[in-house]
Amino acid sequence: MPEVFNATDHLVDRHLREGNGSRTALVTPTRSLTYRELSDEVRRVAAGPTALGVRPEERVLMCMADDVELFTGILAAFRIGAVAVPASTMLTGGELGTLIADSRSRVVLGSAEFAPVVGAALQKAPEVEHAVLTGGGGPQLPFRVTGLSWPELLDAGADDSPYATWPDSPALWLYTSGTTGTPKAAMHRHVDIKVVAENYGRQVLGIGPEDRCLSVAKLFFAYGIGNSMFFPLAAGGTALLEPARPSPALFAERAAGDRATVLFGTPSFYGPLLAGAGIPDDAFGTVRLGVSAGEALPARMYHEVLRRFGVEVLDGIGSTEMLHVFVSNRAGRVHPGSSGEPVPGYAVELRDAEGGLVEGVGAPGELYVRGESAATGYWCRAGTTRQVFLGDWMRTGDTYVRNADGTYTCMGRTDDLLKAGGIWVSPAEVEERLLAHPDVAEAAVVGAPDADGLDKPVACVVARPGRAVDPGALVAWCREELAAFKRPRGVVALPELPRTPTGKIRRNVLRALVRDGSWAEPSPPLPTGRPPLVGEDARVPPAG
Repeated sequence: MPEVFNATDHLVDRHLREGNGSRTALVTPTRSLTYRELSDEVRRVAAGPTALGVRPEERVLMCMADDVELFTGILAAFRIGAVAVPASTMLTGGELGTLIADSRSRVVLGSAEFAPVVGAALQKAPEVEHAVLTGGGGPQLPFRVTGLSWPELLDAGADDSPYATWPDSPALWLYTSGTTGTPKAAMHRHVDIKVVAENYGRQVLGIGPEDRCLSVAKLFFAYGIGNSMFFPLAAGGTALLEPARPSPALFAERAAGDRATVLFGTPSFYGPLLAGAGIPDDAFGTVRLGVSAGEALPARMYHEVLRRFGVEVLDGIGSTEMLHVFVSNRAGRVHPGSSGEPVPGYAVELRDAEGGLVEGVGAPGELYVRGESAATGYWCRAGTTRQVFLGDWMRTGDTYVRNADGTYTCMGRTDDLLKAGGIWVSPAEVEERLLAHPDVAEAAVVGAPDADGLDKPVACVVARPGRAVDPGALVAWCREELAAFKRPRGVVALPELPRTPTGKIRRNVLRALVRDGSWAEPSPPLPTGRPPLVGEDARVPPAG
């Protein structure tokens, strides 16, 4: 039989056996838990799903804010041998329902503020039997679903010991549009959690027991769950959780008030941070290291954060499929504008369209990565799994060049997918919504760089005969049915879309067309007295 290894035992209970139960494990705006208190809370939460009939390797989907309930819910799922499925809180009810149904979850956990979305999602998820919500009240649930409150979940008592999972036992599913456009679950093992904490958290970032980790990215991102759970807990350090939507002012306050030592952000956070007024230069005085991922950090941002706040930001590239960062800059030897060099435990290659190796400095090729934290594949997506996972190697879908110093620089996506605020956006999904508008005959969504060189979705549309395109109305139309980060940041009306002789849209022509920035629209004014949020849309949290 394989050895027994349980991620929650490694992250939490191990510290009790080592005599460190009194160390602070978790801090939120309202609560602080030691490792002993966290262990007790996890054991209480773990008994709930077990009492509801959740068995090892069954999925428990969670749509929750970054707070104690989600944190302990994920760890509790690991503990009982179930599979934690933290889902994006930015999805609509229909989008969330698709993920619940796809995961075959019978138990769903939700935060009170997302209760209406969860209630709508359950209408599309016929296998759900129980929904557990924090706070009072709740949405209208289908008659087949039992609604419980969080205190009722805890009434089952506490479980006795972790389930005897193996290193290869399934632990975590993270939904991503990643390299192929449609949402799919990347399946990760218990041991993957230990691997990323060791390879990147300890060997690159040097995270130890005295560190206090604050992350802009939420726990439902692979980037965020590593930052806020795997890295600090594996090291016996402290996780600083923030359930609210991020803003530069809020995170400056949290960093100072809770003495953060490692700050995890994205370019969509660092840009507004630098532009924000009223944030003192010593706001991040306790931060010894900054981290960025999700999309390439412009060299300008690196230099300005270092100059103004005295924080060196290590940019890197990771993926949901590899669970976290696998190429990163190093403290003291940053190559601004690059993603850095391979993280210990990982190997990378550049390959051409035929799969042949691309060698030499400055020669572009698709980035492939190999490492022990690779997902076992995508749930029920055999064809896509075979396209992405090739033996020990994984195709990232990103085009890179190798620099003379051994670092790697991103040149963009190999395919037509794009990132908005570090989150993958499928053009086809946005185009489908645009084409449902009565004024639109044709639509194509491409990425166009903003002033910092970060790609944003731009819609190129052709109006129906006798109709005209209203850009503001089209953006609002997309917001009604799509997560806010997917909406176009601008609309360009064209008499026709350029196509190849076989009828395919020539997206390269459209990308060239919108690169002059004429598509950009000013952000709407925010309510008086409300601090500006990260990103262009006040409702969009930054990406992981």
